[in-house]
Amino acid sequence: MTVTTTVRNPHTPTGARILDTASALFYERGIRAVGVDLIANEAGTTKKTLYDRFGSKDELVAAYLSRRAARWAAYLTDYLDRHATEPGPQRVLAVIDALEEWLKGQDRGCAFVNAYAEIGGTDHPGNAVIRQDKQDMRALFVRLVEEAGIPDPEVVGAQVHLLYEGAIVVRTAGGIDEAYDEARAAMTRLLSR
Repeated sequence: MTVTTTVRNPHTPTGARILDTASALFYERGIRAVGVDLIANEAGTTKKTLYDRFGSKDELVAAYLSRRAARWAAYLTDYLDRHATEPGPQRVLAVIDALEEWLKGQDRGCAFVNAYAEIGGTDHPGNAVIRQDKQDMRALFVRLVEEAGIPDPEVVGAQVHLLYEGAIVVRTAGGIDEAYDEARAAMTRLLSR
């Protein structure tokens, strides 16, 4: 028996243009507000080409989220390597500094929280990407807390992660400009116990 599968290669110049366009539109306007007609038109291509490269809008959304997660991870790693090279509380706190710099000029906050508000509770392939991002950030905080030599890193890292996530939502959805500073102060107290 022969199984036929469709192999899609979104990593062509046209695929990259579609993903760039969709990423900007999804972040700025929301997933449900953006249709494939708009994406294809803005990318200067056709719906057929979009489907040839990504298979479906849902898969394009998952690709957008995957790429954003990879870019954030690379940005954060580089930021920590440049600004907080030694293990310790300052390296943990530097994640908030990186976040603040990353989100400068982006008034919609966390792309993953925004996407989850639209696709959560469904079988959308983007949900796995969202959950992985949140798990990765939690694991990062646990690791950084452990490397800092702070007792009970699983608990403290999880608590620091909650402050980080909350700061993003409170800063954007809550409109509280001091959210990052407040999170830093709370993290500092947790890390100095």
